[in-house]
Amino acid sequence: MTVLMAGCGDLGTEAGLRFAAAGHRVVGWRRSPDKLPAAIEGARADLTTPPLPAIPEGTTAVVVAIAAGTPTEDGYRAAYVDGLSNVLDALERDRMHDDGALPTLALPSLVRRVLFVSSTAVYGDAGGGWVDESTTTEPGGFSGRIIREAEDLLQKRLLGTGITPVALRLGGIYGPGRTRLIDQVRSGVAVAPAEPRYTNRIHRDDAAAAIVHLCTMAAEPAPVYVGVDNDPAELGEVQRFLADELGLPRPASDVPGDTAGGEPSRGGNKRCSNALLRSTGFEFAYPTFREGYRAILAGEGVRHP
Repeated sequence: MTVLMAGCGDLGTEAGLRFAAAGHRVVGWRRSPDKLPAAIEGARADLTTPPLPAIPEGTTAVVVAIAAGTPTEDGYRAAYVDGLSNVLDALERDRMHDDGALPTLALPSLVRRVLFVSSTAVYGDAGGGWVDESTTTEPGGFSGRIIREAEDLLQKRLLGTGITPVALRLGGIYGPGRTRLIDQVRSGVAVAPAEPRYTNRIHRDDAAAAIVHLCTMAAEPAPVYVGVDNDPAELGEVQRFLADELGLPRPASDVPGDTAGGEPSRGGNKRCSNALLRSTGFEFAYPTFREGYRAILAGEGVRHP
């Protein structure tokens, strides 16, 4: 199959390499395609600025992995809503029938799935309770609201086209080069929250593997999956683990009522369940933060430019 990676940063590149390793042709759209590894065919594209390049011939799966250029409401809207809309416009523009007929006003018949990399930020605060794909989304900040709007856009635009839309709601991605929490513990500025605050993480490699799995599995995927590891650990527990692994003093506890704690909450205190993703047969290389952070501390893996 041919896979189009619409957005090919660190996560998109890792997913693209995994598609290529499985024998698929991979085309990556990004502003600086010269930075892509040889296994990915690069094409220069800014998803926020149409027109976009032609959809590669024979494309059967499209992965939209966008990152906001700035952490502002306008930046998020330009990336997630406008960028996704532009990709869907390009699909509609370049529709090609299996028999080679000319494009018509419908989406590409060869494309079977479009996967949008979403975020657990679409959920609101659950007071430490569990959330899953059936939980009502009530995002507390503009990032979650805009990403949820993009999910709705994906579903509406692909309705009735025969193309399966999939939103993968990833938790906080960590991995090679993503060491902010490690750096906070190492420098001594990390402070454990006085009150339990759960975090939801996924290693970059597992996030990329989940993208490949959902695009290639034989069964029809569900509209939404939560992409987090098996342990939505309390932040203080993660900080203490890192301190122990580094041979450093454990972070002090914050005063009650203070919400600092050294790491921002992704849309509230909640525990995200990955049960639906695991039910598809997906297996994690890093099932908890322990395996993942040990790999990072051991210098395993690289962050893609």
